Amino acid sequence: MPPENRPAAPSLAPSLAPSLAPNLAHGRPYLAIPGPSVMPDRVLNAMHRAAPNIYGGALYDMVASLWPDLRALAGTTQNVAIYIANGHGAWEAANANLFSRGDRALVLATGRFGIGWAESIRAMGVAVDVLDFGRSSPVDLARVEEALKADRTHAIKVVTVTHVDTASSARNDVAALRRLMDDLHHPALLAVDCIASMACDEFRMDDWGVDVTVAASQKGIMVPPGLGFVWFSDRALERCREADLRTPYWAWEPRARGTEFWQHWAGTAPTHHLFALREALDMIGEEGLPNIWARHETLARAVWAAFAAWNRGNPEIRLNIADPAHRGRAVTAARMGGAPHATRLRDWCEQRAGVTLGIGLGMALPGDPEWHGYLRVAHMGHVNAHMTLGVLSVMQAGLEALEIPHGDGALAAAATEIARATRA
Repeated sequence: MPPENRPAAPSLAPSLAPSLAPNLAHGRPYLAIPGPSVMPDRVLNAMHRAAPNIYGGALYDMVASLWPDLRALAGTTQNVAIYIANGHGAWEAANANLFSRGDRALVLATGRFGIGWAESIRAMGVAVDVLDFGRSSPVDLARVEEALKADRTHAIKVVTVTHVDTASSARNDVAALRRLMDDLHHPALLAVDCIASMACDEFRMDDWGVDVTVAASQKGIMVPPGLGFVWFSDRALERCREADLRTPYWAWEPRARGTEFWQHWAGTAPTHHLFALREALDMIGEEGLPNIWARHETLARAVWAAFAAWNRGNPEIRLNIADPAHRGRAVTAARMGGAPHATRLRDWCEQRAGVTLGIGLGMALPGDPEWHGYLRVAHMGHVNAHMTLGVLSVMQAGLEALEIPHGDGALAAAATEIARATRA
């Protein structure tokens, strides 16, 4: 194009003028939401390749290496199936294999995702009894004992529970629940939602007597959304062979024990997600599960320490779960000084500083003004000390910029928690 016909370049002069309120969000954004979590560069790079041959060769060898590592991830020697699905799909996969029409389930709900699993089961034609423990409490085993004792005919086929509810951040004692069921000689299977907790909180499927575990790829497993996982015991396989909700696509036995490659996926394999999964499992193996659990424990305690300091200047800033023993180590749900302070802080952090915090999912209806009083801070998966301390620093700056009342010393308290753990 002749120079005289070229459009004039935009002038930089206006952008050089000083601003009274600079936007500091330019740069790499950070998602502190409970999934999709931070995707490691190694995982993303593993996906950046041409489509492979799906009829043999290197892909088959790579996939064969996934199964033992997936079993180790959940602490089981038994069965695992992979689905092209999100966490809701993993629920449906478990439901389809566990239940027949007319069966009964007992759902223990400690937040929105416990209720969500109950809704998923009920929508498939299964009778559901829900023990709802509210949005800020773990499972009360005394109430569970009462419900199981009342089931004199053993009509309840499956008890479901979230290990960590992603919305409330309540963490439940799965091993204690299994002991209670055994002490009562109740034959129900135990199914556990580990979508928020897998590869973040300690979980031992076989040691804790869990029959079915569900998880998804986009949280502690550090893979983009798209893979759902169902681990199931040999006992569950035998007890549920005649489940009449099962369809060819959701059937778990061909996926776990198929003799032909395509059976693992009921069709074409999710190739690039599998490459990502292989890399993520390598990273988990290099760090080691005990250290991963300890890292999440430390980062969670740093977040809790910051909130405790903020609370000292404003009792309306408080964690959703009072007892640290019952808090998930992957995500922290909190009330942020009342409505609309949480929404104001989330907006400021994202728009002014490039940090996205999670909404207060399930703590109030979206139309309720109280909805704007809650938020969540995620510290799951590919997260380290400077990421978590950075999020807390941005939140501190936002509290000050928005003049939301809060106590002092939050960042020092968080740093001290990390220092204490590293000295140990």
